[in-house]
Amino acid sequence: MIIPLLSHHVKSLGAGPTVAGILGSTYGILQLFSSTIVGSWSDVVGRRYSLLTCLLISALGYTLLGLSSSIGLFVLARIPVGMFKHSLSICRALLSDLVSESERPLVMGHFNAASSVGFILGPVVGGYLTEHDGGFYTSAFTCAAIFVLNAGLVWMLPWSDTIFNCNGTSHNSKACLDCNGHASSLHPKPAAVPGEGNRRLLQPAWRQLSSVGSRIHTVASSDMWDLFLVRLLMAIAIMLYYSNFSLAMEERFSLTPKMTGYLISYSSLLGALSGFLVGPVTKLYGKNMHALLFHSTVLTSTLIFLYATAPSVWQVLLTSTFFAISTSIGRTCVTDLELQRGGVQSSGTLIGAGQSVTAVGRVLAPLLSGLTQEVSPCGPPSLGVLLALAAVGLLLIRIPAWEGRRTKQE
Repeated sequence: MIIPLLSHHVKSLGAGPTVAGILGSTYGILQLFSSTIVGSWSDVVGRRYSLLTCLLISALGYTLLGLSSSIGLFVLARIPVGMFKHSLSICRALLSDLVSESERPLVMGHFNAASSVGFILGPVVGGYLTEHDGGFYTSAFTCAAIFVLNAGLVWMLPWSDTIFNCNGTSHNSKACLDCNGHASSLHPKPAAVPGEGNRRLLQPAWRQLSSVGSRIHTVASSDMWDLFLVRLLMAIAIMLYYSNFSLAMEERFSLTPKMTGYLISYSSLLGALSGFLVGPVTKLYGKNMHALLFHSTVLTSTLIFLYATAPSVWQVLLTSTFFAISTSIGRTCVTDLELQRGGVQSSGTLIGAGQSVTAVGRVLAPLLSGLTQEVSPCGPPSLGVLLALAAVGLLLIRIPAWEGRRTKQE
C-alpha cells in the first residue's frame, strides 16, 4: 500500500531527487543490518514475542508516517520500520519450526503465494485511497491498523500447543542440525514448558545480546558461503531484469505505460499462483532440492537471456510467464537448503541472514542498472544473464560436495 506512494509523498514535502534517493535508501540499509540481528533474536526469545515486538513497532512507524509533515518526521518514521519490519522473516522461521522437513517446501510455497497476493492488492488499495484528500495519510494509518490487527491475531494463536527443540525454540522435527549441516542426536517431542517463553524473554539484555552474537557468529563461520553467494547473484540478476522494465518496454517496443502495467500485473499474478506449484514440483524431483535449485537457476538465466534478446513483445510475454514460476521455485529452494544445512534451531538467524544478503542485492542492483543503461536498454538484463550464469557455474562446482555431505548423513 505504501511503497508506490513514498516517492510522491517525499516530493510533496519539498525533497529533491537526490534527497529522495537518500531517504529511499535509508530503509534498505537499516534492513540490511537489522535482518540477521532480529532473526537471531527471535531464536533467542521465541517467535511469539519477537513477532509481537516487530508488528507493534512497525505499527508505530506507520503511525508516525501518517503524521509526517516534514522531512525530519518522515526520516524518524522510517527508522523503526526499517529496523523492525521483519514479520515475514519471523513467520517463515516459525513455519520451519512447526512443519517437518518434507512438508517445508510445500508450506513455504503457499506462504510465498499469500505474500505475493499482498503485493498485488496493496498498490491497488493504496492507489484508491490516494485519490481522496489526505490519501497518503489514510493509507499510512490503515497500514498501522493492519499491523495492530496482526499483533492481536498473533497474541490469540494457541502458542501453548507448540513444542520446544533442543535450543528452546518451538520445533517438531525429529533431529537438530548444527550449522555445518550435520545431524546431531535425535530428540523426542517434549511438551511445551509453561512459562518458558516468558523466562527467555526476561533474560538480561546482555545475555540476549550474547546469545544473538553467538548465533550470528556460528552462521557466519559455517560453510554456507556458497548458498549465500548463489542467493546474492540471483537476487541481483532478478532485480536487473525488473530494474528498467517499463523504460525498456517503451524504448524497445513502443509499449504504453498502461500496457506495461498490465504485463507487470500479469507477471505478479503468476508469481503468486506459482507458489502452489512448489509442492508438486518438489515431489516430482523426489525432494532433491539441489537438482531443483540447479534447474530453476538454469531456466531463470535462459529466460533473462531470451528477454534481453527478445525481438517482439510476445517473446517478452512468454519469458514473463515462465520467469515468475522459475524465480518463485528458486527462492523456495534456496531458503529450504539454507535451513537444511544450517539447522532449524537457528532458522531465524538463517532466514534473517538470507534477507540481509538479498538487501545487499537491493543496494547494488540500482547502481549496476544505471551504469549498464548508459550502454543500452538491454544492458541490465544482459548483466543479469552473466550473473545468473556465474550462479549456475558455482552450483555445478558445489553441488557434488553437497550431495556427498547428504549421503554421509544418510
